[in-house]
Amino acid sequence: MEARQQAPVVPAHREHALARARSQFFEEGHAPETGVPPTILQSWLRCRERGMDAACRDGAEHAGRLQLAESRERSRGLLDYASGVMEHVFEQIRASGSLVILSDAQGMILHSLGDAEFVDRANRVALQPGACWSELSRGTNAIGTAIATEAPTVVLGGEHYLEHNGFLSCTAAPIRDPRGALAGVLDVSCEQRMHQRHSLGLVRLSVQLIEKRLFEAEFANHILVAFHERPEYVGSLQEGLVAVTAEGKLVGANSIAREWMARRIECGGGGSFAELFRQGLGKVVERAMNSSDALIRLGLRDASELYVQLRSLRPRFSAFGGAAAGEGREARGLEAKAGQSVPAPASASVSAPASASACPSATDGPITLHDLATGDAGIGRAVDRARRILGKDIPLLVQGESGVGKELFAQAFHNSGARAAKPFVALNCAAVPETLIESELFGYVGGAFTGARKEGAIGKIQQAHGGTLFLDEIGDMPLGMQARLLRVLQERCVTPVGSVKSIPVDISLVCATHRVLRDAVAQGTFREDLYYRVNSLTVTLPALRERSDIRCIVERILASECREASLPGVWIGDEVMRFVERHGWPGNVRQLQNVIRVAVALLDEGECEIRPEHLPEDLFLADPADGGKAPALAQPAPMSVAAGGGTMAAPMAVEAPPGSAAKRLDQLEIELIERVMREVGGNLSAAARTLGVSRNRLYRKLGRAGGAS
Repeated sequence: MEARQQAPVVPAHREHALARARSQFFEEGHAPETGVPPTILQSWLRCRERGMDAACRDGAEHAGRLQLAESRERSRGLLDYASGVMEHVFEQIRASGSLVILSDAQGMILHSLGDAEFVDRANRVALQPGACWSELSRGTNAIGTAIATEAPTVVLGGEHYLEHNGFLSCTAAPIRDPRGALAGVLDVSCEQRMHQRHSLGLVRLSVQLIEKRLFEAEFANHILVAFHERPEYVGSLQEGLVAVTAEGKLVGANSIAREWMARRIECGGGGSFAELFRQGLGKVVERAMNSSDALIRLGLRDASELYVQLRSLRPRFSAFGGAAAGEGREARGLEAKAGQSVPAPASASVSAPASASACPSATDGPITLHDLATGDAGIGRAVDRARRILGKDIPLLVQGESGVGKELFAQAFHNSGARAAKPFVALNCAAVPETLIESELFGYVGGAFTGARKEGAIGKIQQAHGGTLFLDEIGDMPLGMQARLLRVLQERCVTPVGSVKSIPVDISLVCATHRVLRDAVAQGTFREDLYYRVNSLTVTLPALRERSDIRCIVERILASECREASLPGVWIGDEVMRFVERHGWPGNVRQLQNVIRVAVALLDEGECEIRPEHLPEDLFLADPADGGKAPALAQPAPMSVAAGGGTMAAPMAVEAPPGSAAKRLDQLEIELIERVMREVGGNLSAAARTLGVSRNRLYRKLGRAGGAS
């Protein structure tokens, strides 16, 4: 198949040979000896065995919106990491009448990007999201045949089994997950006459990049061992990658490593670093710690040699979630094995019983993009895209709901580039009154307006000279200010209010918004020319409810709050953690931080575990994200008392009750409290222990009922 790609595109003799092969197979009923590659012929035979009619034009079943959404959710990680690669591929082939397609492992198309004129024609044969392109559904085609053979596949024109797909030329390659299983397929399709010889190479390289990102995300909390026989290939898409634990156990290998090592490694089957290399992991770590980018020449047990680079030796922390629970322990274990002293954590340690997650320390230094990559696929994709424009004069637009950490992302972007030592200046365009935003942004000279300081003031743009200007909620900037900002970006000069002198400025621009700026442009509230200026590269930060690293975020915030309150040894109970993971968090990370701050403040002296009674009560209201239902801890449900004064778990999932029902529930709770108080002779501490609540909460409940003395 690959050799065929070197021939001229669709030569006349190949078309004649293909037409003859189709005639022999479909009309005469026997397999042609020439005219089609063996892979295509085998696919035709499979389709014939299933009774598929090559002339049939009846479309296969197409998924509805709900089914497509479910399929996308199942492949969320693949989508997150493949989308950016697909955009890059499409940029390479834009205006060539092509379509870049991602399917899942069953052949359902999840996402596509393409030129409008070809998209319309492709839609007529259901080459679009929601359609299944397995061989069973569509006959011989690049996606379906790549799945069937688990190999890169090219299907040109009449090689498609179904006649009405004969205008297509398609190139596809399977994508494997970090465990080696089929995860999906990447495909480039176009009209037959537009087929390009380089398409197969482009698709295969793109799949390698997707697989590399999936692997690094899957094993973000492990040590990654990158290797190649030639040192210049370490760090490229041709490198082998294996993931090992701090103890040296092999837990994963990418496709190149699996093929390269063949029988030397058994992923998940007891393979270890020591079984591969003649040198122990501890010694290799010691050598690598001296230079994080060092290449180490290591001998294998079979006497061959490889160049090796170790990665992920140190924990990565961030306010987006910090390191994963085990990463800090593994890194410290590696340092200990390397014979180095282990420094104390930078923040208060949050210890817990074995059932609770340990909270890693937070970084003391400036937060960078590297710190934000904590394993969540959405954040990982945003970090990767932003990292690629560091040091380039390309404005960055950060999108996301309120509270997801857009300013923190902008700060990390600034700290990761060459401007890190220069100012990072932020302005929230929605928080400054319209009458003041002009002077805040551009500055003013003395006496420029009534109330102005006689010495004047330097505006945010000028303050950011040499560094980064961050404009939060730029979608709320008044139209008049938008015109002035556009002029600054075009001319690289700013003119303070009341002045006629322009001052040159050198800034990197980062903007953020929770709005859809395209819609604002259509509505006339945002200038189209400014939109194209600030929208050079867009990254979208996922909402907290969509993230896979919520536990890490919780632990990071808890560590910070405990440090502020001087409360070491505090952890979050399993019941609260489960609630946190289920909750919709409309206020995102900002809301979560406030909740944890309140919970820490409500801890009684000597209490170490955050339980449901320590959460703010307004959190127990129905969550709109749950369709109007209250979350599992939504109402402080009555607690039943076990024999002997013990307690039984009480929180229940209930519908948010109407006013009268809420009163009945409150009354039941008060009656239970009063009964327990009678049983313990009015001892508040004993009652609190029996009910499993803090004394503070018991005081509040009795106070509302008029029972506090």
